[in-house]
Amino acid sequence: MPTPTKRPPSRSPHTAVYAGSFDPITNGHLDIVRRALGAFDRIIVAVAMKTSDPGKEQGFFTPAERAEMIRAAVKDLKDRVVVDHFSGLLVDYCEKMQASAVLRGLRAVADFEYEFQMAMMNRHLKPHIETYFLCTGEHHFYTSSRLVKEVASLGGDIRGLVPDIVYRRLLDKLGRTA
Repeated sequence: MPTPTKRPPSRSPHTAVYAGSFDPITNGHLDIVRRALGAFDRIIVAVAMKTSDPGKEQGFFTPAERAEMIRAAVKDLKDRVVVDHFSGLLVDYCEKMQASAVLRGLRAVADFEYEFQMAMMNRHLKPHIETYFLCTGEHHFYTSSRLVKEVASLGGDIRGLVPDIVYRRLLDKLGRTA
């Protein structure tokens, strides 16, 4: 049995980074954040400025708009949730922020395959930073940012899938009213 990797003493074992494009943040993302606070003292929600996924290069919302909406959605958790942005390797950002964990949400089996590969690469790069997977709640497993934008752009009702601020901003951007 392998010996557990020891954490460098400068890291807080109770801080996790939850990174993503969050374009926009959904209630499924917020469900992960709120539930993860049962295991971590502090969550850093980090908006990825650049991504290696060409389909996510052009955001619907700017990174600043995304961060603003996330801050509004988690304002009741302000002492335990920090909103930030980053570019580059996630594990390098974790080290910079003295976080000992990466938090990832899973909706379906397809998510796991990709996330598992990323977790193993992150472990290869920084073995002292652990990845924790949290399955999304049953009410949100079908919700994705991409699907929310698509449904809203086609006139569908996305209330209950995103925080109120996101709902209003999404409709404004699409030239629709509530």
